[in-house]
Amino acid sequence: MDLLKEGDIAGAAMVDVWAEVEAQQYYPALSPVVFECIIFPVMRGTTTDQKVVDESLDKLKKLLEVYEARLSEHKYLAGDFFSFADLNHFPFTFYFMATPYASVFDAYPRVKAWWQSIMSRPSIKKIAANMPTKF
Repeated sequence: MDLLKEGDIAGAAMVDVWAEVEAQQYYPALSPVVFECIIFPVMRGTTTDQKVVDESLDKLKKLLEVYEARLSEHKYLAGDFFSFADLNHFPFTFYFMATPYASVFDAYPRVKAWWQSIMSRPSIKKIAANMPTKF
């Protein structure tokens, strides 16, 4: 499977665009929730900073509106093919879904369907089976 769409200039460009969106927009909006709810309590012994979580959730919801619009046109972010752009979203979304805020995705049916499609892939299931969610 060509996750980068190297032989397809337009497809490769869309993979690059959505990988960049993940790095510059999605990760910064989503990751503070994961850090505050999962990582910091375990690694630092701190309690969740609800202000940080709420601010991040506000950013994430605005961004998920953009994703919802994109996914109304295509099955996956870069087009109608699974790519590195989708795969790149997996790790922190997986852990976000282990937080009390996973239901945020319920308000975005296309985003939720996209996530379920990713999670239904045999390779993703195999990886996820080895990723702890109880800390």
